[in-house]
Amino acid sequence: MFPLTEENKHVAQLLFNTGTCPRCIFRFCGVDFHAPYKLSYEELLNELQKFLKTEKGELILEVPNPPPKKIRLHELEDGIDGTDNRSQNGEGRVSVIEDRSIASKNSNPNVCNVCLGILQEFCEKEFIKKVCQKVEASGFEFTNLVFSVSFPPQLSVREHAAWLLVKQEMGKQSLSLGRNDIVQLKEAYKWITHPLFSEELGVPIDGKSLFEVSVVFAHPETVEDCHFLRAICPDCFKPAKNKQSVFTRMAVMKALNKIKEEDFRKQFPCPPNSPKAVCTVLEMECAHGAVFVAGRYNKYSRNLPQTPWIIDGERKLESSVEELISDHLLTVFKAESFNFSSSGREDVDVRTLGNGRPFAIELVNPHRVRFTAQEIKELQQKINSSSNKIQVRDLQLVTREAIGHMKEGEEEKTKTYSALIWTNKAIRKEDIEFLNDMKDLKIDQKTPLRVLHRRPLAVRGRIIHSMETCYVDEHHFRLQLKTQAGTYIKEFVHGDFGRTKPNIGSLMNVTADILELDVESVDVDWPPALDD
Repeated sequence: MFPLTEENKHVAQLLFNTGTCPRCIFRFCGVDFHAPYKLSYEELLNELQKFLKTEKGELILEVPNPPPKKIRLHELEDGIDGTDNRSQNGEGRVSVIEDRSIASKNSNPNVCNVCLGILQEFCEKEFIKKVCQKVEASGFEFTNLVFSVSFPPQLSVREHAAWLLVKQEMGKQSLSLGRNDIVQLKEAYKWITHPLFSEELGVPIDGKSLFEVSVVFAHPETVEDCHFLRAICPDCFKPAKNKQSVFTRMAVMKALNKIKEEDFRKQFPCPPNSPKAVCTVLEMECAHGAVFVAGRYNKYSRNLPQTPWIIDGERKLESSVEELISDHLLTVFKAESFNFSSSGREDVDVRTLGNGRPFAIELVNPHRVRFTAQEIKELQQKINSSSNKIQVRDLQLVTREAIGHMKEGEEEKTKTYSALIWTNKAIRKEDIEFLNDMKDLKIDQKTPLRVLHRRPLAVRGRIIHSMETCYVDEHHFRLQLKTQAGTYIKEFVHGDFGRTKPNIGSLMNVTADILELDVESVDVDWPPALDD
């Protein structure tokens, strides 16, 4: 059923005669149900022509200048030669019906003066098939998708011009047309294209999908349409570092909301001129949102940094915990890059034992995303068999939100360490036993000298919850500590030239240093432990 009624006829004629496509006419007539938009362009054109046809077989042309004129269909059919009778500035008599007749016989219809062809050939099955071919060739794994489009900002200017024209004409009939009464271009485009994508690719369109197919349109011919706005509303167009042009859609819309109607009409034609060419596709891309893998790692080497150790562009050690894990994940997930994070970090010469340290890896733009529990288990085994320096456990896929659990209240969590300590003075077992009785010892740590280049200078209060000593010989003993997360253990032992107070040296009245340090446990109950 054709959606326009007699009360729409005046607006439909006005827009049609000034070079507007059928689907944009529907939008300006407030047609807010999907079915009419989905008809083919040729079918829409024929139906619109029938609708505008009077009982006497005439099409009524009504343009602001010259006065309305009636043209008989047979006169048009006799005289079609494809010439453009419009003057250069878009004024004067417009033989729109002549052009439309050609459009119905030609696969390239005249370009809509409002949508610049977006709701013409870019809604048809042929274009959707081209996009789908690109999607299928991209190699991404997906079960649904979100389709996003970016339109040239000048479309907003042209729509504003058409709105002012229709609004003025409707005002003569004591009718009103608000901006919100017009169906948004993106909405109409979505109504038409989403079912076509689902049919072609066999998957649903889902706004929450992590797999995105995006198309960016451009229209170089009309790129200067928005430029006059900058002179009138300079505050709306401020350069941004990540934007190539100040004429973004948001900036243009902001200016259009500020500009007075009379100022707009002086600067831009209402109706907008008809362009010669349709939009071009500037970009057509596929991308998958990041997926996240979490687990816990043990580090058994005292010569392995957590992340690549590079100073002044020179790599100091050949590998790192991050790389030993992530290299395998990048390959299997076919991801472009990754971001590694963990619950704290250990120094290059510190081992991480016990149940390991929680970590999470963000895999950017992965092409493969579906894995069974068994496949993840096999991936963990592959990582573990590739190196004797690390081991991974509880490897699993997690959500972005779940990673927050790893960082939540990190400083309130506790960690347990084991340290081998040297003293300059000879000691006996009795000299260290008093440390066992100390509970919740409060210490102040000024940012250690060794990390001052990457951490701000501050004094941080920390708590040593408990200590347990084990005598080794007159110059060595082992100390097991349970501390607040974020405590610098090495500095608590040797004092860092008095920057940590109190410290083991000051408590024992000796010069103390740490020879070996192991992380025994990181008391973060995440990610969930898995059965072996």
